This record gives sequence, C-alpha cells and structure tokens, in this order.
Amino acid sequence: LFPILVFSSTFSSQNPIDLPTDTTPCTPVHDTNGNELNPNSSYRIISTFWGALGGDVYLGKSPNSDAPCPDGVFRYNSDVGPSGTPVRFIPKYGANICEDQLLNIQFNIPTVKLCVSYTIWKVGNLNAHPRTMLLETGGTIGQADSSYFKIAKSSKFGYNLLYCPITRPIICPFCHDENFCAKMGVVIQNGKKRLALVNENPLDVYFQEV
Repeated sequence: LFPILVFSSTFSSQNPIDLPTDTTPCTPVHDTNGNELNPNSSYRIISTFWGALGGDVYLGKSPNSDAPCPDGVFRYNSDVGPSGTPVRFIPKYGANICEDQLLNIQFNIPTVKLCVSYTIWKVGNLNAHPRTMLLETGGTIGQADSSYFKIAKSSKFGYNLLYCPITRPIICPFCHDENFCAKMGVVIQNGKKRLALVNENPLDVYFQEV
C-alpha cells in the first residue's frame, strides 16, 4: 500500500494552490425536490438508475478491517431493498452547498463517541485488490488531508462526486483534471459494490432529503 499523503521537500511558493474562497460564485446543488441542499439537513445519495443498476449509498464494514466501527462506503446492489445511510454535506467556505466547491461528507447517524470519526468520509490508500483508492470513513472535518470532496454536474444525469485533495504533491493516480480531482465510481469488493476512485464510468447520483 502507498500512503495517500506524501509531502515534498521542494514544495514552496513556486507551487501555489488556487483554492476557492467564500467570494467564488455559487451554483447551488439541488435535491430531488428541486430544493437547494442545506448543510443542516440530511440526504440519501441515490443512483440515477433504477432496478439492478440502482441502489443507495450506505455505511458498512470494510472486508478484513480491524476498525472498531463500520468504516466503508458502499452502494446497495439494487434500489429494491434497504434505504441508504443519510449524509450531511459540510461546506468549507460559506453557508451554501455549491457545485465544484470543497466540502466534507459525513454519515449523519446516531453513534457512540468512539465511532464519531468513523462517520466522516475520506479516501484510503491505494488498494491492491481492486487496484484503486477506496472510499472509507475515519476522516476529519476542515483539515487538509484526504477528506475533501466536491459535487459536480454530471454530463449525463444528476451529479458526480469528486475527490479533490488540496495538498500537493499527493499520490492520487486518478486525479487527472485541471483541478486535481478524481471522480467516484463503483468497484466490486468481496461481492459488494464499493465506492472508489475511477478513471471511467463515474457514479451518477441524486440527493434525496430525509
């Protein structure tokens, strides 16, 4: 496994990072009712497809994990069955949830103190099987680590979720675009559909208020 964060001794003011600020124009993200997402509300992340191609996102136990709490971000195999685990979106700048702006994602569920950090999304190390970087929990809010994401308009339907590390250089072989972001999709791990960084076929989603 490769560590997700690798700091370079040559990083300096010669390698600036352009981050959005609270003055960046905001294009609001909308839920399935057409309302703007609210940081104080909870949402289910649902697929834009139905049937076997559908399925909500949920919090589950990662295979072979020794974490004391559920620590994986999965998607159900179909939209027939359990509902997904509610999440809340926490913007880094301002009070609105905007397209293409940094935010944290947190499963919004009751939990014991030990498991609070295991509700916050992050991207894990490069995983050999499958060879990608898996979505997991155990992140932090408001810190320059592996926990920042964006919501972007999909080229097809709904939205895509992006992972956008704000500290460079960083090992992220899937971060190809000009903003150094990577799209999330689904991979199969031990028979389950798990969210991961992908080069193609990103997951198109809607947000349904709980």
